[in-house]
Amino acid sequence: MKIALMDSGIGLLAATAAVRRLRPDADIVLSLDPDGMPWGPRTPQDLTARAVAVAEAAAAHRPDVLIVGCNTATVHALPTLRALLEPGIPVIGTVPAIKPAAVGGGPVAIWATPATTGSPYQRGLIQDFAGGVAVTEVPCWGLAEAVEHADETAIDAAVTAAAALTPDEVTTVVLGCTHYELLADRIRAAVQRPGNPPLVLYGSADAVAAQALRRIGARPEPEATTLGSVTILLSGREGPLPTPALTYEEGRLLQAVSRA
Repeated sequence: MKIALMDSGIGLLAATAAVRRLRPDADIVLSLDPDGMPWGPRTPQDLTARAVAVAEAAAAHRPDVLIVGCNTATVHALPTLRALLEPGIPVIGTVPAIKPAAVGGGPVAIWATPATTGSPYQRGLIQDFAGGVAVTEVPCWGLAEAVEHADETAIDAAVTAAAALTPDEVTTVVLGCTHYELLADRIRAAVQRPGNPPLVLYGSADAVAAQALRRIGARPEPEATTLGSVTILLSGREGPLPTPALTYEEGRLLQAVSRA
């Protein structure tokens, strides 16, 4: 079994780690775009073109399924990617976990990139799945970029700024950018208020990994003893895992695995 994941940068690490937990024996292809990142400021047309190139690089390795490990790419490029690759290669998008977060009743904060915060896409998800729940959209200026470069000073500043915009009564936070899932413990510590119940965080990685297995009719086998290979593609060229990825546990999980 071979599972491919794509993103402009290392935001796909959370979903990759989730895949590895469910199926340690799966071969993994990670297709990144260091030549074109970040994708967020690009026009939808330009972003889609970059995403297609990254997806085609992954598809050349004949995966059984492709995960788009990026909320922004899912919004703008998912229909094009599915038209290009399906039914031969199922394509799984990443959507902020607003629906399950709202089930708890809130109050909910959605941490997302400034481009996503207040967008018709996110507002539509809130309207569809969080009606009647108090929701605060929190723009996280510079956080994804800080995570991408493992810039500890910038991460601390961005997390602190976003926490200051998060109402004290919030009990649930949706991590609306895949990069943020790499900082789950730090975000929890920054937002947790004295006297409040334990903060609940919702990311997309586990759900996306499970959906990928369902689409190809595979069952989770977390106890598998064979460890699958990892292939890293950097704007189509095979290479090493970017050094900043090794700052995070999810990246170190892949470091010792030989490439295919």
